[in-house]
Order: sequence, then C-alpha cells, then structure tokens
Amino acid sequence: MAQSGKSSAKKSKPSYLYSIIGVALVLFLLGTLGLVVIHANKLSKYFKESIEVQVILRDNVKENQALALRDSMAHKPYVKSIEYVSKDMAAQRFKKDFGEDFITLLQYNPLYSSINIKANANYVNNDSLKIIENNLSQQSIVREISYQRMLVSKLNENVNRIGLIILIISGLLCLVVIFLIDNTIRLAMFSNRFLIKTMQMVGATRWFIAKPFDLRSIANGAISAAIAIAGLVGIMSFADKLLPELTGLRDNLMIALLFVGMILIGICISLVSTHRSVMKYLRLKLDDLY
Repeated sequence: MAQSGKSSAKKSKPSYLYSIIGVALVLFLLGTLGLVVIHANKLSKYFKESIEVQVILRDNVKENQALALRDSMAHKPYVKSIEYVSKDMAAQRFKKDFGEDFITLLQYNPLYSSINIKANANYVNNDSLKIIENNLSQQSIVREISYQRMLVSKLNENVNRIGLIILIISGLLCLVVIFLIDNTIRLAMFSNRFLIKTMQMVGATRWFIAKPFDLRSIANGAISAAIAIAGLVGIMSFADKLLPELTGLRDNLMIALLFVGMILIGICISLVSTHRSVMKYLRLKLDDLY
C-alpha cells in the first residue's frame, strides 16, 4: 500500500507541474488585461487633463486684478494647474509657435491676457465645464471662456465606449479564467483519485485526506501567480524600453493591487477546485474510479 501511495505521488508530480503552468498562463492573460485597463484609465486621464480652458480677460484689466483672480481660482477643486499669461507673454508664444512677429507689422498687440486652466480629469466633461464657464463669466474682468468643446465631447464619448467594451471583455475573461483554472485543477487531481480513495478505505477522515491537497493547492496557486507576475514584469520592462513614455502613465499602486488580486485569485480558485475534486472522489464508489 505504501509503495502504491509512493507510486501515485510520483505520477501526480507531472500533473502538478502542468497545473501550475496552465494556471500561470491563464493568470498571465488576466493580468495583461488588467494592465491594459490600468494604462487605459491613466491615458484617458492624461488626455483629459491636457485640455486647456482659457479665461480670456478684458483689454483694460490690470495685472494685479488678473493675479488676484488667478490666486482665487487656484484653490478651486476643479483646478489641476493654472497660469497667468500676459499680453506680452501671449505675443512671445505666438512668435515662437508660428515664427511671425505680427507686432512689428501691426504696430500693436491685438492679443488678450488670459488665465489658462488645466482641469482635473473628473471635471473634463461638458456639464462640469459649462458650470465652471458660467461661474467665471460672472467676473467683470472676464471677456470670454474658450476651450475645445467638440474635443471634450468626442473624448468623453470614446472613453465611455472603450470602457464599456473593456468591461464586457473583462467579465467574459473572468468567467473563462475560472472555468479554465477549475478544469486544469480537476485534471491534475484525476491522477490522485486512487490515492484519495485508498486513504479513505483505511479509515482516514475527510479533513485528514483533504488537508495536504488543500495546502498543496494554496502553494501551487501562489507559485502560478508568481510566475504570471514575473511574466508581466518582464513585459512591462520590455515595453518601457520600446516606449519610455509609458513610465509616466504607470500607476504603481494599481499595479501592486493587480498583482495582489492575481495571487488571491490563483490561490482561491486552486483551493476551491482542489477541495471540490477531493470531495468528489471521496463520494464515488471504487468501481466508479476506473
């Protein structure tokens, strides 16, 4: 019987190896989607916070009035960054961008001073920007509010559409992940069915039989997650070399939470699937194992 148990244990080792690799591949696929979601959110936030709202001031506004308005706006929750651009600064930027010195030609500066705002991503939508515009328009020194309204609309439409698509894909992938990991574990446990039944026949309790398999499943799940995480770290390092700009979009906290989630998913699904398989073989009759 001891020899039979050793033989069964030896036969189960390749199955455990295949199980670990199979679960690692599935977790790697899930983690890849998680990275796409994280970077998509950061990219969306980056584009939204790149949109500039220009508060164009009246021509007779004094600089101290403009600076006072800028300072009062700087503490608003919707402001990510803010700067005051005088008429002279505006002319210098125009000359730098377009290479034309229109002041020499016109003999005066037709540009207006302005306060340029980059809003927090949560406020970059038509409703919020309209409220901000209405509030600022009440200031006597404000001439008009200018920003790319069509771009804001298109950006939010595309973000919502992409978010819905990713949500559907994520839901389907989660179901596939659970199904694949469950079947991988059950196939790995199939080679242990006679060992499980033999232990039951000599009087071992269900808990005594299930405990070593459950502990092994926890270790296997953690190992699978570690392999998948190592693969993702390798992919990220390779991507950083190709596109160094991605480093600025990285959210280390969200990536750390993703890795923790992968470990928990690997352990939990492996544990549940293994325990179910053990209980299944304990309920079966000996003849049904063949």
